[in-house]
Amino acid sequence: MAQEVPDPPDAPEDEEGEEQAPFRRYLTRAGAERMHRELLQLLNEARPKVTAEVSAAAAQGDRSENAEYIYGKKRLREIDRRIRFLSKRLDTATIVTPAEQSDRSKVYFGATVTLEDEAGARFSYQIVGSDEIDATGGRISVESPMGRALLRKAPGDTVEVRRPRGEIELTLVDIRYD
Repeated sequence: MAQEVPDPPDAPEDEEGEEQAPFRRYLTRAGAERMHRELLQLLNEARPKVTAEVSAAAAQGDRSENAEYIYGKKRLREIDRRIRFLSKRLDTATIVTPAEQSDRSKVYFGATVTLEDEAGARFSYQIVGSDEIDATGGRISVESPMGRALLRKAPGDTVEVRRPRGEIELTLVDIRYD
């Protein structure tokens, strides 16, 4: 089944420039699977382990000066917060499978691009959602300056990207949808 993935729209603004509603979040299939594995690990391993530790610490008596109990409760709140975050993101995200992209001639969400800088050095990045960013793993956000500059570009196009060290000119060499 061919899949046409729209560009993530900017959040609509009212007349005063305030955002009315958040825009739709996209996740690649691989990113959603990573988040789901983390959610399962937290629910099935981390939370039960910490809950048992807190119960054991509570059984020791005076909870006000019990460091294990206090730390355990704090860790439990952090785990619960992360579980809520992951659950909400997975429930509300639109899952995109890059391999199903029908228009492969331009850069859209999920594309893996090969770029060449002014010095001739080549590097590759995958355009992903903000929850999947991993610069060392070659995944950049569709919302980043580089991600936005690359959207709807075709091989051979040149883009200028503003960085903290100044602007850089990059040439799009190749697009893949793996």
